[in-house]
Amino acid sequence: MIMKKILALSLLAMTTLNVMAQKLIVEKESINVGQVRYRSPITVEFKLTNKGGRPVQIEQVRTSCGCTTVVDDHHTIAGGKEYTLKATYDAATLGHFQKEIGLYTSNRKQPLMLKIRGVVVEELKGYVGDFPYDLGDLKTDKNEIEFDDINRGERPSVKVHIYNNSDRTAEPQVMHLPNYLSAELSPSKIAPRHQGELLLTLDSRKLRDFGLSQTSVYLGFAPGDKVAADIELPVSAVLLPAFQNMTSDQLKLAPRLHLSAKELNLGTFGDRKKLRGTIELTNGGRTTLEIRNLQMFTTGLEVSLNKTKLEPGETAKLKIAGTREILKKQRPRVLMITNDPEQPKVVININAK
Repeated sequence: MIMKKILALSLLAMTTLNVMAQKLIVEKESINVGQVRYRSPITVEFKLTNKGGRPVQIEQVRTSCGCTTVVDDHHTIAGGKEYTLKATYDAATLGHFQKEIGLYTSNRKQPLMLKIRGVVVEELKGYVGDFPYDLGDLKTDKNEIEFDDINRGERPSVKVHIYNNSDRTAEPQVMHLPNYLSAELSPSKIAPRHQGELLLTLDSRKLRDFGLSQTSVYLGFAPGDKVAADIELPVSAVLLPAFQNMTSDQLKLAPRLHLSAKELNLGTFGDRKKLRGTIELTNGGRTTLEIRNLQMFTTGLEVSLNKTKLEPGETAKLKIAGTREILKKQRPRVLMITNDPEQPKVVININAK
């Protein structure tokens, strides 16, 4: 019994030491430096922190090529202390690059891998358009992101140009990313009055349903920033049903959606608080027409459809109502996803005066 207790205590001590040994952390393992001028070496800084109670020795540093050098590669980091490791890439080859640095330390069997990424160009090219939108101290050329008419399996991207409008170096952070979106910021740090880019990529395989998916991401100025309304970037995606494999005979028998109008003008408010209108939907095809999704791009509209399945020749009524506040301040639109191969997506714009 005593031996079992001693063995248990020994295993516990070994586990504790192993946990302590894994306390060397890096603030950012991969740094994107963006565009680098040809033959103009670029230096990046990796911030390391020893979270353990014992010193950690950097015993060896290996780089993926001789084009990358590291300064002071045999440093000892005391317990609880920070250290900045500087690495320089010579930028002697044009094109995109990714260079790896293996950090061998006294507390790890495997190296801590660091990466430098970017693109070497003959001439730096900046965005020459406007930055009309304010997201905190950052300005952007977009204040909403739309992935329109996406088919399952596609991976479209949208680029957002960023301008650092402050006197401090920005290290932008994208917060609240859903699993179907990924973000890449270039460069990782943006100097005052300089530009950067945010590339948002959609993985359509991870969208659950056809039709409209909406979310919001938040563009922080630096690590530690909190989510706030003034740094919000709304993101919408419309996933279409697939009809690519339909035969010519199947297409002849397909349903056909006919609308009484593709744009609904609700008229003038005057003294009224709410306006109403109706659009008729008719199936001009030869099989059942299905309205698979009925959604709004903007909140606040009242939308109702008296039937979602229409046999050939049948008609349904789409009723839409909206208040002055909603119709004046937003761009109201209604989205329908159907099984009509010629009109899988229908967008109805709502207007009022």
